[in-house]
Amino acid sequence: MNETGSDEIETRETAPIQPNFTEIDGLKIRYARSENNAPETLLLISPWPESIYAFLPIWRRLAENYALVAIDLPGFGRSEGHADVLAPEAMGEFVIKTMNALGVVHPHAVGPDIGTATLLFAASNHPDAFASITVGSGAASHPLEIGSTLKDILASPTIEPFLQIPSSAIVDGVLSTLTNYKAPDFVRDDYIESYAGDRFGKSTAFVRAYPQELVTLGERLPKIETPVQIIGGLHDPFVPISNAEYLAARLPNAKLDIIDSGHLVWEDAAETYASIIIEWARTNRRASRSTQSSS
Repeated sequence: MNETGSDEIETRETAPIQPNFTEIDGLKIRYARSENNAPETLLLISPWPESIYAFLPIWRRLAENYALVAIDLPGFGRSEGHADVLAPEAMGEFVIKTMNALGVVHPHAVGPDIGTATLLFAASNHPDAFASITVGSGAASHPLEIGSTLKDILASPTIEPFLQIPSSAIVDGVLSTLTNYKAPDFVRDDYIESYAGDRFGKSTAFVRAYPQELVTLGERLPKIETPVQIIGGLHDPFVPISNAEYLAARLPNAKLDIIDSGHLVWEDAAETYASIIIEWARTNRRASRSTQSSS
């Protein structure tokens, strides 16, 4: 049973998330849209080492009032990658390109995990791009405060040790931290396929850029005016809650919610996570509509 109290087993065919592919900047990018046509949009950035299916537990709830667009960032999920975008600031620029390519205007962006630094850089460089953003469960502080898994990735001289790690071991290790939600088999399979072969190893380049890029991000945080909702799991073994507190102390227009959960808050505390997103988007809806009407 999941947090919403439902025993229904989702299948790939019945899932509300039905992926498509498009080419953006020469890369094959996977995305999904909701079927509704609401006036405001939530842009969902998938976490690592998962995919757009990470939003399955909250998809229907969010789609009650918002149009949804979810994307696998390049090099993550099932999207093609390139070394040039595997760093937070470059990835933030790619998010802006993706919004333009998919016709997404002034959305409320949601980016847990690797989406945290990505969206904050995007908001720094493009102040009018988002109505609001929701981040968290991603490394953000300088000096770095991270769990042993990320420390091992950063301590290695190269990515070579991670190129041959079976993706099933990586995915099952992360999913084992869930207590209130069991990912359907097709979702687990998608996560494993997403990082098969050398894809997981190559994707570590993104977090290996943290020591340099989070210094820059820290300097920019006080100047980011976009409303930022921060959601952190109190018992996160990978990214300590101090990262969320670091952001809350430096962003001028931020709200922090700490949930009694581990790292995968969007799945393990789905109902609470969705409620916070909806309330934050509702709180900042006036700015969104004002910008859309003037564009």
